[in-house]
Amino acid sequence: MIVCGDDGLAHRLAAELRGVYGEQVTLVVPPSVRRVRQPVVGRARAASAALLDRFSAAVNRTGAGGAEPASNEQVVEAAEVTEAVLTEVGADRAAALALVYDDDETNIRAALTARRLNPRLRLVLRLYNRRLGQHIEELLDQTAAVASGTGPGTAGLDASTTVLSDADTAAPALAATALVGTSKVVQTEGLVLRAVERQPPRPGEVADPGLCTLALLSATSNDPAGADGSEGSGEQGPQLLPDEAAVASATGRGTVVLEQVSYSGPSLPSGRGGVPPFASLFSRRLRWSLAGLVGCVLALAVALMFVAGEHPLYATYVTLLDLFGINDPAFHESTGRQVLQLLSGLVGLLLLPVLLAAVLEALGTFRSASALRKPPRGLGGHVVLLGLGKIGTRVLTRLRELHIPVVCVESDPEARGMATARRLRVPVVLGDVTQEGVLEAAKIHRAHALLALTSADTTNLEAALYARSVRPDLRVVLRLYDDDFATAVYRTLRAAHPFALTRSRSVSHLAAPAFAGAMMGRQILGAIPVERRVLLFAEVEVAGHPQLEGRTVGQAFRAGAWRVLALNTAPPGGRRGEGEGPVEEGAPASGLVWDLPPTYVLGAGDRVVLAATRRGLAELLGRRRRERAGA
Repeated sequence: MIVCGDDGLAHRLAAELRGVYGEQVTLVVPPSVRRVRQPVVGRARAASAALLDRFSAAVNRTGAGGAEPASNEQVVEAAEVTEAVLTEVGADRAAALALVYDDDETNIRAALTARRLNPRLRLVLRLYNRRLGQHIEELLDQTAAVASGTGPGTAGLDASTTVLSDADTAAPALAATALVGTSKVVQTEGLVLRAVERQPPRPGEVADPGLCTLALLSATSNDPAGADGSEGSGEQGPQLLPDEAAVASATGRGTVVLEQVSYSGPSLPSGRGGVPPFASLFSRRLRWSLAGLVGCVLALAVALMFVAGEHPLYATYVTLLDLFGINDPAFHESTGRQVLQLLSGLVGLLLLPVLLAAVLEALGTFRSASALRKPPRGLGGHVVLLGLGKIGTRVLTRLRELHIPVVCVESDPEARGMATARRLRVPVVLGDVTQEGVLEAAKIHRAHALLALTSADTTNLEAALYARSVRPDLRVVLRLYDDDFATAVYRTLRAAHPFALTRSRSVSHLAAPAFAGAMMGRQILGAIPVERRVLLFAEVEVAGHPQLEGRTVGQAFRAGAWRVLALNTAPPGGRRGEGEGPVEEGAPASGLVWDLPPTYVLGAGDRVVLAATRRGLAELLGRRRRERAGA
């Protein structure tokens, strides 16, 4: 396995492949990573330095004495991933290559070169641009099929291309941590998996088990969804894929349940760009003024109709003439007609400033349609989002799809997510969050939660501590670089504020399992975070897996490792495009058959969708790989 990257995701992915899947990994990093690293607090810097030192020692031992390295680690320093570098690290004979640089263009250029060197190489790309990623994935798959002489859509070809985004992978988890009882959705190629987080049932209530229980949340009294959250399986941590006995014996613990499976098209944002609605052109006071003037005109027209005995249309016409000051004085008319004419002229004088105010206000509305909005007065119960970079932009989009009010804070007027905030008409406060008064401008004292998602750990931590000083009970979610540091921060804040909800998340920790699973050559449908652990959804062919083949669905289930969810009856190799429209009601999405009876026997020709832990999926894939190697 070859991993090329320039940030924490590359190191996390390499550790995932070595520690969980037992793979031999070559890590390609820029030379500047050794000397100039982004400032990281505490253990992150020491762990990265130690990792590079172990890599270098292994390479030096191999190059000097010709002996095999002591471990399955190797590092190569290269400024760019050129054809020569790929040849040096053995891309022509590697099983998989992951390109996880922070720049889309760098990853695409390297992927095109690698596909030319080895058409049968499995590629995993990190791309932020989702539309471009879909086209690149199709192009590279077609290139591999043509170069291998197998033709497109051939099931036997193992040179798959998977395009993932760390922002898309981590955004649902970060958005969900700011809410209670949220649902987490995995949607890809026409398949929709919806997992719902439920609180413990009250006395006398019977919880709906749904299709199956995916996890038991941490057993804490005041925060059911966020206890210690370590990777261990202690009693206080989450329990993934529990059996029926564990679910029945669990009391006072929240659950993550696979509730339903149905197609859901892409959600439209509540605030859309373009021409603003008519009601937003004028303020409420101005609309009431216009309504009052219209009422006055109607009242004058009715009065004239009774005084002069005119037809209603003619009476309205004469009233408008008087209103607009058109010269038609009522010299020889009755006194009532003259009084009405004077009143109409007075109303006409009042109409002029109202019309001028309406024009100016409409022009101002159109001008500010493309400008940043300010937090409205009286706003409360919203989410304060710090940082509009890659991660913050994706989280903002997810929150608005859920119709949750958001106020963003960003110091860079040219940040990536500014255009998205304008399009969604989300209030933005420009300023450094560490400066006094910035969080107050975002109405932090009336907010429901704080999401600190900037790229600087110290900024996120400082903002969280200051927000807690303003609101001790505020729900806080921090994005931190290193997972160990995130755990330490969580425990400290939890101890200092035991009655407040605290979350700390590492983006690389949330995204690495999906990247590692894709490198193993299986279609990873997605990952759902359960506190600080990850539950993977994958499509696996039953043939060659003794844990599945010839067993019933009930026998194939292994608590804490994997569980068969559905049977895929669609022809292999086909992909559901985005333009094919929604699945008809009553038809299985992507040919999936749910609610399989426990007595159904899995055959060699079946393909199943299963939920698995990282180590459970590694055991499935690793055992089959070892059997192939032995054969």
